[in-house]
Amino acid sequence: MIIFFLVGLTVHVVFFISIFDIYFTSPLVHGMTPQATPLAPPASRLVLVVADGLRADSLFTLLPNGSSRAPYLRGNIEKRGTWGVSHTRVPTESRPGHVALIAGFYEDVSAVAKGWKENPVEFDSVFNESSHTWCWGSPDILPMFAKGATGDHVYTHTYSAEEEDFASTDASKLDSWVFTQVTSFFHSAKSNSSLNATLHEDKNIFFLHLLGIDTNGHAHRPMSQEYLDNIGLVDAGVSHLVSVVEDFFGYDGKTAYVFTSDHGMTNWGSHGAGHPSETLTPLVVWGAGVQGAKTVTEPQPYSDGYLKDWKLEHIQRVDVNQADIAPLMASLIGVPIPVNSVGVLPLLYLNNTHRFKAESMYTNAIQVLEQFKISLCRSLISHSLEGLVYYHTYDRFFLGCSVVLGFVGWTSYVVLLILKTHASLNRHPNLTGQVRTYSSPLVIAVFLFIQRSPITYYIYCLLPVPVWYAVLKDIVLRMYTEGFKKRVLVSLCCSVYICCHQVVSFFHRAMLTLGLVFLSLWPILSGLFGKAKTRSLSWFLGCLCLAVFPLMPVVGREPNIHLVYNTCHNAYNCVVVLRFLILNYCPSIPQMIHVAVCSCVPFLTHSSLQQKQGLPLLNQIISWTTLVSSIVVPLLSSTRLFHRLLSIFLSLTATYLLLSTGSEALFPPVLSWLMFVWINIEQEAMLAQGVSSRQELSTIDFSANIDITKIRQLKLDDIRRSYFLYPCIFIITAFFGTGNIASINRSVYVIIPFIIVMCTFETIQVATQLSSRSISHYVIVMSMTIFLMLLSVVTHILTSQRLILWRKPKMHFP
Repeated sequence: MIIFFLVGLTVHVVFFISIFDIYFTSPLVHGMTPQATPLAPPASRLVLVVADGLRADSLFTLLPNGSSRAPYLRGNIEKRGTWGVSHTRVPTESRPGHVALIAGFYEDVSAVAKGWKENPVEFDSVFNESSHTWCWGSPDILPMFAKGATGDHVYTHTYSAEEEDFASTDASKLDSWVFTQVTSFFHSAKSNSSLNATLHEDKNIFFLHLLGIDTNGHAHRPMSQEYLDNIGLVDAGVSHLVSVVEDFFGYDGKTAYVFTSDHGMTNWGSHGAGHPSETLTPLVVWGAGVQGAKTVTEPQPYSDGYLKDWKLEHIQRVDVNQADIAPLMASLIGVPIPVNSVGVLPLLYLNNTHRFKAESMYTNAIQVLEQFKISLCRSLISHSLEGLVYYHTYDRFFLGCSVVLGFVGWTSYVVLLILKTHASLNRHPNLTGQVRTYSSPLVIAVFLFIQRSPITYYIYCLLPVPVWYAVLKDIVLRMYTEGFKKRVLVSLCCSVYICCHQVVSFFHRAMLTLGLVFLSLWPILSGLFGKAKTRSLSWFLGCLCLAVFPLMPVVGREPNIHLVYNTCHNAYNCVVVLRFLILNYCPSIPQMIHVAVCSCVPFLTHSSLQQKQGLPLLNQIISWTTLVSSIVVPLLSSTRLFHRLLSIFLSLTATYLLLSTGSEALFPPVLSWLMFVWINIEQEAMLAQGVSSRQELSTIDFSANIDITKIRQLKLDDIRRSYFLYPCIFIITAFFGTGNIASINRSVYVIIPFIIVMCTFETIQVATQLSSRSISHYVIVMSMTIFLMLLSVVTHILTSQRLILWRKPKMHFP
């Protein structure tokens, strides 16, 4: 069994790694020669200002009285420069956004393995191609561009990481710090002859990263006064910055200015996904070499309705993709376009001769393909980018089919092995011959060798061969064995169903809700309704209540702290009622008080932040203590079935309430309610089947040694328990029932329901007298399999072990 466990773990690791070969392919190509326009650039220097987390509508929308909260930038839009909307891509995070802006390509996906914190591979950028670049801002963004630059010409000035506090009383001070540092820098340069001479060189860049708007958006939401006031502060800061720069360079008219944002933000204060509020960012460009504002009378080719809302129908709007800004900046100051850039130069932003524009477009085309003629550059850029996408993904369908075929075969083989091992299905003595064939692997290996495929492709393609060989051989040898034909068909149907259902569920949350609705009818369809009406009714109502959660919105909600507070108390009341209904005796006083305190902490924390008093120390102590103790406290309780399960539930609920911001606080009570009903209804199912060895739930002790002689053989109902109820419905519900996992607290949201479901499944295995290692480790599918296998061990310890800190007096329940 240990060998089989190791083989199974290896198989799932291989399938997990295959995802990176199929989808996570790097977009970077190395070895190109930097390409620059041979003509003199219109600007000698460039100032790039990135307002982190600024939405396009927040900047462009006028106030009710018709004025703008950013009058200086509005003036540039209407009189001095060109404006538009910069369209970002998922993931809408700070690092990928800045990489697209400054390097011109969309982030290398391999960077996700390092948390976007450092360069997994070196890449070219506009900063790297400049003569000198001075940067001010966040320590999370600036160092990665200095690290990737050749030589020592990128200088960074950052504040300490401790100042990036999302609960700060005034996050706009981060932006004030940047503007103050830049002003001091230029004032000191006047008395520093060497620095003064360096600043007057051509092709210099000044980069200001402003994190205050993003910080205020996370802490107070984008519709808050703090967020909107911060926009006004940035506008005033940019106005002062321009006056300082122009004064230092004697108003020579050789400075170009670019103002934009790396990503937007939802009304809920989050980003990372593809909602328009996250992907639409402002772009305002003015100064040397930039086309001035153009008045238009005809309707503009934008159907999104924003021009009317922003009162800018009369000013020409030029939208770009975020990566297009990198070649625009390179063209303005005459530096080579970053070699990995996929941006297309937006000509409407340039105010120069037709020859300069043509040379710039030709340089852009050569930078993308290095072979193009100027007359074909526009169409060839588009076709070449399509070719790059095909080049990176042409093996995807082939590899995906191989992995799916191997995984379905492996699932079927596991089912057959379990049935052979635990269902007393002996091989027919006349059908024990073995047939060996080596033609299929040989053909596949030759095909891959001709294609010069990497070694991992051999693993993905050859792995299904022995698995399916074992499955088909066993089916043929047992096709005439009594009763086996029916079991094989049922098992194979389960395998196909599980794969199809999970694929659908991952992409359509409504399908999961529909599945829970149909699951509520299980007692009626199985004939249990007439024998256990009360529990069947509880099952029906529990499934319907749980089906509501996958459809609830996870972002874009307006916060209502009173609703949050009431919801937390409702969750706490559910805990009390649930405990009385199950045990019918006085609940554990310390744990109940703990849950009550945790239900009040979110309300107190929100009130403190609203008053700009920061995060209270007492709340921090309660939160961290609860998080650490949530796993330890259940180990101090009795190992009797309901006592231990309810202790686990109370402990996890306390942690869950601290992370809840709305109605999701009710998710653990509803899920636990259904889990307790499931435990009881499975007992009724065993009673209806006439299983004589059924054990009463009130007598079950998790820590008791399992009597091997009482472990029964598998039945088709065990396949139902392990396939339909366990991974397909409840595990997927635990994953999607609380929203997405784009933020840290969402990942904890997923783990807590996982533990609740896993503890329930452990209970059912013990209650139905099955070995806890014979089903749960072999039927979990897809990429979550390895995680759940390890989590099964944790829940086994959580339910069966007990810590004795001191001797206690004898109790009725040990």
